[in-house]
Amino acid sequence: LLPLPPLSLCSLSLSLKPPRMHTLHKRLKVGMPLTVFGSITGRRMGDSSLEVRYQTNDVVREVSHISWWHSVLVQMIMAGFLPFGALYIQMYYIYASVWGHNYFSLFGILSLVFLMAIASTACVTITLIYLQLSREDHRWWWRSFVLGGSTGLYIWIYSLFFAIYRSRMHGFLQLAFYYGYMGVVGWFFFLMFGTVGFYSSLVFVRLIYCNIHSN
Repeated sequence: LLPLPPLSLCSLSLSLKPPRMHTLHKRLKVGMPLTVFGSITGRRMGDSSLEVRYQTNDVVREVSHISWWHSVLVQMIMAGFLPFGALYIQMYYIYASVWGHNYFSLFGILSLVFLMAIASTACVTITLIYLQLSREDHRWWWRSFVLGGSTGLYIWIYSLFFAIYRSRMHGFLQLAFYYGYMGVVGWFFFLMFGTVGFYSSLVFVRLIYCNIHSN
């Protein structure tokens, strides 16, 4: 048997080298101020109640039976398709740069695509809510949130497609790490686009009913 090479001081110093501190400094400089700012903003905005300037009827109006193509599931499929179509072109490059070894530099185009996705989410949600109100169905608030957030479900489904057909990830820990993080990302986009859909629908409903006065 060949003797083992002696352990050099260089290799010992590399093995005992502490983790870099600039990563912790970056997290403290970026993450902590954003966390504090988000907490204060959410606290102040959470205290304000929703102002309803119109008189509503105390008796709940009965909603007639709707067809299957007017169901929530079918409308979620239609509502999330167009915004995800705007994001789909850049999705592969973003995933390849985050989970692979590629470098992403088209941040200007990504910002433009992101604004297009927000605008298309608002337009599609308003259109579907208008069709719902035309059928005399007044239950628009939660449906507007779900319709807008359906883009997050498309993003999560694309995460499954990327892991199976586009990446070479294997192993339980690696896949659990990937699916866990992408589940959080999909939930984040669901909440964000759902908020866009709700507030755009709220502005639309207030505009179309602002000239109606109740005695």
